[in-house]
Amino acid sequence: MSPPFIALGLDHRHIYGMTENMLRTGSRCLGYWTEGAPQTLAGFTRRFPDLHRFATLDEALGAGAALALISAVPADRADLAVRAMRKGMDVMTDKPGCTTFDQLEQIKACVAETGRIWSINFSERFEVPAVTRATELVEQGAIGRVVHTAGLGPHRLNRATRPAWFFERERYGGILTDIASHQIDQFLHFTGSSTAEVTHAMVANHANPKDPGLQDFGEIGLRSAQASGTIRVDWYTPDALPTWGDGRLTILGTEGYIELRKYVDVGGAESTDHLILVNGKTCQKVDARDAGLPYFRRLSDDIAHRTETAMTQEHCFTVMELALTAQARAEAAT
Repeated sequence: MSPPFIALGLDHRHIYGMTENMLRTGSRCLGYWTEGAPQTLAGFTRRFPDLHRFATLDEALGAGAALALISAVPADRADLAVRAMRKGMDVMTDKPGCTTFDQLEQIKACVAETGRIWSINFSERFEVPAVTRATELVEQGAIGRVVHTAGLGPHRLNRATRPAWFFERERYGGILTDIASHQIDQFLHFTGSSTAEVTHAMVANHANPKDPGLQDFGEIGLRSAQASGTIRVDWYTPDALPTWGDGRLTILGTEGYIELRKYVDVGGAESTDHLILVNGKTCQKVDARDAGLPYFRRLSDDIAHRTETAMTQEHCFTVMELALTAQARAEAAT
């Protein structure tokens, strides 16, 4: 049976996909709580018009849910997660799951104390069917042993629609903590690495000098016992692109490579989830839109059976530790 859930904080649009995908598993949403009227509230209520809004956070926490979805301001997510776990709920939080090392330690302590699940919805993996198909191919040995990943995470700034916290470093956590956590997750996942070393990290504000708190560009280099990786993230997506960002991932193996053009194929097909597979037997472009999104069903099963099929708890901790480490190193160097 799928767990009943609540939504806490609607400050980021990722709450739409989190809610929709849990509903698709058969879970029932008991309602939502958010502070005030964030810009995403109208979109949420349009998509889910019949959901109850709790008057207070305490009312939401006492509703009897088994799972809390959290997409509040990034700096506020850790506190909400701890409060939910201490009320007996497992947690699916938007990325980044926390913005400081102290918050991460508090979450680790709470997980150890309560036995609850703290899971981050890395949407650039868990909400992209092409990544599901790439995982299947890598597990089948289609490109041999993975030795490198190159992840690109460009985003559109959309200045006019951004709330004030988006431009405040202490509130959003820095560009590497925020966006690049996606690419760190994918590096560990595809290379089979349990941890990694940050070999390079930098952040900059090249194009938005009037917003000193904004970091609009970032890079990370990673190395593990099995592989190496490079990451580039930015807020430079041009207006002519028909989507928010041309997110790409290249997975290099000893016997071939896979390239994912997740959201758009410039000059190609007008669709999403393009997968290019090249190895010793084939050189082809695959439409991966039908590959599915198993994370949400697996998390539902993990909540019922206390397993770790969606993502291990240690992986989740490690991604955030590496993101925070890269962020701190980059800022120390500026």
